[in-house]
Amino acid sequence: MTVRFWRSGCIVRRGGDVMHSLVILPTYNERENLALIVPALLDIEHLRILVVDDQSPDGTGELADRLAAESRGRVSVLHRQGPRGLGRSYLDGMRQALKTDADVICQMDADLSHQPAELPSLLRASGDADLVIGSRYVDGGSIVNWPLRRALLSKCANRYIRTVTGVSVNDCTGGFRCWRRDALARLPLHRVSSDGYAFLVELLWEAVRARFTVAEVPITFIERRHGASKLNRSVLLESALLPWRLALRSWAEDGTAGRRTSDPGTASW
Repeated sequence: MTVRFWRSGCIVRRGGDVMHSLVILPTYNERENLALIVPALLDIEHLRILVVDDQSPDGTGELADRLAAESRGRVSVLHRQGPRGLGRSYLDGMRQALKTDADVICQMDADLSHQPAELPSLLRASGDADLVIGSRYVDGGSIVNWPLRRALLSKCANRYIRTVTGVSVNDCTGGFRCWRRDALARLPLHRVSSDGYAFLVELLWEAVRARFTVAEVPITFIERRHGASKLNRSVLLESALLPWRLALRSWAEDGTAGRRTSDPGTASW
């Protein structure tokens, strides 16, 4: 597919067909942020939103229902039950999204660290890539209001992941992503088992194994202003162990752990 031109936040394909997109917003206690991000996203034409609420005790789910009722069908809500977790929320959201007619399925944090105004650039790149990552670590990307310790942790974590797994993506832990529907449908979601932020790495690794074309688009990541971060010791431990688990799986399956020659085509925009 060739992107011919860009118009009002949607991709127009050869022949005039419009690519419709859907954004998955996983939420847990994001009431204040959700009230801001949903209207901003709805300014993008041909975009729908799926809020996946993880039993938020602060009323996020109820607010999402009200926003959905006012959206004329552009916002829907999935109220999860059972164990909580970012990975579980995204997997449930992706399965739900794949039941729709969306051409591009996107992931965004609901805390406004990912800027709605930057989503159109990711959607545009989706015309030529199976997976587009909003990257903090390519030319033009940046981070605002992170303490030095957090910034160093993130950069070291990405270098660690690249070294152990052989995945040559600059921002392996970035959660601002757009997937071509046909590509996401081919991923073995049933075997993705990570729960916290490690889910992002595991799904990227599956995409690399499937030889997807990956593009990185520079973004400005802004630390949340409302609510609390979900990063804790158990999340960090899972994230530290996952690359070795993936490397061992690579060796067990085909002996390719750490070999960058197995990577897909990558590009920076």
